[in-house]
Amino acid sequence: MTVATTISGVAPAARAASAAPAPTLEYAFTAKVTLAPAVEQGEIGGGRRRFIAITGGSVDGPLFHGRVLPGGGDWQTILPDGLTQVDARYFLQAADGTVVDVNNPGVRVASTAVTERIARGEDVPSDAYYFRTTPRLAARAGPFAWMNRAVFVARGIRKPDHVEIDFYVVR
Repeated sequence: MTVATTISGVAPAARAASAAPAPTLEYAFTAKVTLAPAVEQGEIGGGRRRFIAITGGSVDGPLFHGRVLPGGGDWQTILPDGLTQVDARYFLQAADGTVVDVNNPGVRVASTAVTERIARGEDVPSDAYYFRTTPRLAARAGPFAWMNRAVFVARGIRKPDHVEIDFYVVR
């Protein structure tokens, strides 16, 4: 008897057969977020801290159209091992005026050389790094209230003057 069978009481093959189907992803929209130059704080708690103000942008996709409102930001901690922790907060505004709150934590993982190129604002191919987030969206009652009841994942692409974030609904 294996350790897994001993712990769960069910053979691995039986567990796999009864598992629920894997979730799927549905593309929702892409936010093109424009950015101000980074404000560097320096080394704090073992990582390089910086803040990047969000100046606006656009949103387009099958489930949402609108714009990124200015005034949000992205707080980053760049660690020496190639991990960048991101914590972005901002608002989207739909074409009908509905404002959606976005709280978007995540990670970007890259070599030290790629991380420094991104930090300098250079254009780096998106396959040179891993950039994923787990956004939480909140909207008032109305046509976008479904966002309050959905789980999202996103993929980021860092450009010199903006970030493109592809949002997916987990189904």
